[in-house]
Amino acid sequence: MRDWTPDQVAEAAGARLVEPGDRTSGPTRAVIDSRQAGSGDLFVGLPGERVDGGRFADAVLGAGAWGVLVGEGWGGVEDPTDGGGAVLVAQDPLAALQRLATAWRRELGAQVIGVTGSTGKTSTKDLLAAMVDQQRRVIATPLNLNTEIGLPLTVLSAPAGTEVLVLEMAMRGAGQIAELAAIAEPDVGIVVNVGPVHLELLGSVEAIAAAKAELLDGLKPGGTAIVPAGEPLLEGHRTRDDVSWVTFGPGGDVDALPEGLEITAGGDRLSAHMRANALAALAAARAIGVEPTGRLEVALSELRGQRVDVGRGIVVIDDCYNANPMSMRAALDDLAASEVDPPARRVAVLGDMLELGPGERRFHEEIGAHARVVGVDLLVTVGPLAEAMGPAFGGEVRAVATAADAVALLPGLLQDGDTVLVKGSRGVGLEVVAQGLTA
Repeated sequence: MRDWTPDQVAEAAGARLVEPGDRTSGPTRAVIDSRQAGSGDLFVGLPGERVDGGRFADAVLGAGAWGVLVGEGWGGVEDPTDGGGAVLVAQDPLAALQRLATAWRRELGAQVIGVTGSTGKTSTKDLLAAMVDQQRRVIATPLNLNTEIGLPLTVLSAPAGTEVLVLEMAMRGAGQIAELAAIAEPDVGIVVNVGPVHLELLGSVEAIAAAKAELLDGLKPGGTAIVPAGEPLLEGHRTRDDVSWVTFGPGGDVDALPEGLEITAGGDRLSAHMRANALAALAAARAIGVEPTGRLEVALSELRGQRVDVGRGIVVIDDCYNANPMSMRAALDDLAASEVDPPARRVAVLGDMLELGPGERRFHEEIGAHARVVGVDLLVTVGPLAEAMGPAFGGEVRAVATAADAVALLPGLLQDGDTVLVKGSRGVGLEVVAQGLTA
């Protein structure tokens, strides 16, 4: 947006420019946290449950920000006598932010790849960004900026000359991915998988599949839809004949990584479920004309399965960003496949899986049984729901109520050489467990 004038920024956002200040060019990015707003930034004052961000507009302008985009009630923040930052006013600042992102996406002319799925969308995004980065200038979703607020902020952070945008798309209900697709106008869409996530809100895996398929419905004509081979939940959504359909995984169009492509994550070879995600990423890379080659080291986003050697031969698998039955099974499979020399115990610290609806106890019992089947030696459950894993596991179990309790318990339980998986839903806060073990 740097080459735009304040008038062009306002027009793109569908806002009124009530004060151009002394700005003759546009901002470099948009932010919603007033503490992050520096020179060159457009601060968007979003109304919140407790505080309307517009109240910070005056301070942001005083600190030298490029300008502010605020709601109608904050249009008086400008001071025409001292110049300074621009002031844009919109009835709905969030909608204005989203319109601005769509306008910048079109101005960039970049190819846009949307990534969604019940689990693995972040690692797929990381893999895809690394593949594309070999040949093209790429910007990918950082951290968890994958919502109706985060996605436009990601788009607006892309500098001129960006050739590919890899955008993660999250949802908790119907219609939310459709909203993100309308903002991003994706050329390629990946549905990594469909599983029992947010059942409490959506009610069935069929409804979850429909919500994920909104990305496929939102593709630009001539685009590419990438889906798991043989996924029956998505068959009814393969209705468009104006896009190309590509499947990945066993029996799919992309079923193996090519010779000469060696991918590692954090220095380790890809786990089984990461290899599946890599096939989805490869299909998307090929859809935009990129064929990755050679050695590719992928930097995974935080709390998504990083392996950390904490001493005494103990390795912590920090996968505590979130959890659902599908991702929990995959993580346990990877724990079981961990190669340790000499062989040592496999320890699973598993927290509650939230938002699973009426069947939540059954899902937790099934995870306990799966932990037994794959050979976990010690299970530590965290939270009242996770406690149901214990009887189904049937082996050595410790049950605690909170993450803080687990932090206190684990040092006395672990032995030299243990491999320790830490995983649970975000609301359980198991990051303190991983941090405590890696400190």
